[in-house]
Amino acid sequence: MTDDEQPSAGRRLSRRHLLLGGAAAGIGAVGAVGIDAATRPDAPALAEPLNGTQTVPFYGVHQAGIDTVPQSNVALIALDLAEGTDAATLRRLLKLLTSDAARLSQGEAALADSEPELAVAPARLTVTFGFGPGLVAAAGGIRPAWLRPLPAFSVDRLDPALGEGDLLMKIASDDALTVAHATRMLLKDSRSFATVRWVQSGFRRAPGSVKPHTTMRNVFGQVDGTVNFVPGTPDFDRLVWGAANNPSWLRGGTGFVLRRISMNLDKWDKLDRSGREASVGRTLHNGAPLTGTNETDEPDFDAKTAIGFPVIAEFSHMRRARSENPDERILRRGYNYDEAPNTDGVSNSGQLFISFQADVDAQFVPIQRRIDELDLLNVWITPIGSAVFAIPPGCAAGSYIGDTLF
Repeated sequence: MTDDEQPSAGRRLSRRHLLLGGAAAGIGAVGAVGIDAATRPDAPALAEPLNGTQTVPFYGVHQAGIDTVPQSNVALIALDLAEGTDAATLRRLLKLLTSDAARLSQGEAALADSEPELAVAPARLTVTFGFGPGLVAAAGGIRPAWLRPLPAFSVDRLDPALGEGDLLMKIASDDALTVAHATRMLLKDSRSFATVRWVQSGFRRAPGSVKPHTTMRNVFGQVDGTVNFVPGTPDFDRLVWGAANNPSWLRGGTGFVLRRISMNLDKWDKLDRSGREASVGRTLHNGAPLTGTNETDEPDFDAKTAIGFPVIAEFSHMRRARSENPDERILRRGYNYDEAPNTDGVSNSGQLFISFQADVDAQFVPIQRRIDELDLLNVWITPIGSAVFAIPPGCAAGSYIGDTLF
């Protein structure tokens, strides 16, 4: 302000002038403090590292994103290869995808990243690749016997637009923006080689909202996924990474199943709490079996009520999903979805049920058959999408995912 602009000694500033001036001064002070705190060499370090800086190693014997603790956001993308794709073309595509996926997972920009600032917070980003029958055939590889669409089940109402494909990309992170950016970068890499068949996105609880290793809840409010393999155990190694009858290129890999399950929340709302618990065989409060008090208690399927009925009904989901055969088990990695309601106002919510198993035919199919035959939960859920992929092993730095196939 020049001398000519200074208020005279006898001029009084208005209240509005004071308020606006004070606000402007406050903004300037806050801005100055923020800049100073960010640039001062003696500024105190954060007590804990930012969650966004956490990374998961990309290279290794197995692909990341399988035995990784599930992240809060996932995008599942299936691609159809261009007609006439041969083995040499596939190698170029897989090398390009591997290179950029490895960079992004470590918080580095993709090679042709036009928004590198969006890559700096990987937040435990993992990218897991899966191969469909068409890709294996194009590469000239041997297809595992189970790598085909699942058998037809009576409960299915499958939409062909939500199933199968040649190449799967499972992109997961604790940050939704990171997932979006990684998805865009990898789709840019593949646009000359393939077209998008479908994209399905899901979510879990945000990091820090519940204690670590808390079992997820689905949109019905149920604890979902209590009995699961623990990475590094003999069961995990045998039933996820195993299957000696798989072709040699798949050793160190596993099988992937995706079931998109519509969950009718409007119909579920009409069921009372005891009915909801009976349909699953677990309490809603903490996921304990109806015969126990804690989530991890072993259920007693022989227990009877005072009038002689089973406490855990034969038609309950937990009972139908259980098998007397210890080899009929899978690693579950489910995610919820919740999208805009249908035009009639009915909810459009459900679960992206993901499972990993060494042999889909021997492990997943028997479980699904029992559920198909008798499971009260089928009243409220409907499978509307289905896909099976082979997840190849990991690779060493300098190589690429799928190198064993060639």
